[in-house]
Amino acid sequence: MWIELFLIAVGLSMDAFAVAVCKGLAMKGSCRKAGVITGLWFGGFQALMPFGGYLCGVGISRYVTAISKYVALVVLSLIGINMIREAAVGKEENADASLRPKVMFPAAVATSIDAFAVGVTLAALQMPVLRAVSVIGGTTFLFSYAGVRIGNMFGSRFGKQAAVCGGIILIGIGVRLFILA
Repeated sequence: MWIELFLIAVGLSMDAFAVAVCKGLAMKGSCRKAGVITGLWFGGFQALMPFGGYLCGVGISRYVTAISKYVALVVLSLIGINMIREAAVGKEENADASLRPKVMFPAAVATSIDAFAVGVTLAALQMPVLRAVSVIGGTTFLFSYAGVRIGNMFGSRFGKQAAVCGGIILIGIGVRLFILA
């Protein structure tokens, strides 16, 4: 059961990892604090969403699943378009501005909607929910922290091009979730 749970956690954390890399691309200087903040946002939501799904049970999952791909597409695309726009007009973005709750909340929700459906599955499988959400949240925290650090390494070398690339990646993730969901 631990191996399956870890694989679920890794799968769920991939979108958060990609968004965290994009966050790191836009940051200058040290990003340890930004990595922790990003990890807490994404890891926290990746833990809360399956817990909420677990509590709601099987009955509601078909409604959430029906709209999740639209929400993810819109939110990630808007964040990506904004990153490209800011790079194009030469607006400097610092780590503090990009980590504000009004930016992080929609990104955390968009990358964790699929975790809600996983929570419903956890209820159906009668899996211990506290263990599951701890592994999912902890794994996502670690992947998000690493993503910010990796993105920051490349962002300091490539500047505006990296921000445009990050925006394109976010839009691509939204499109991929829309198509595959």
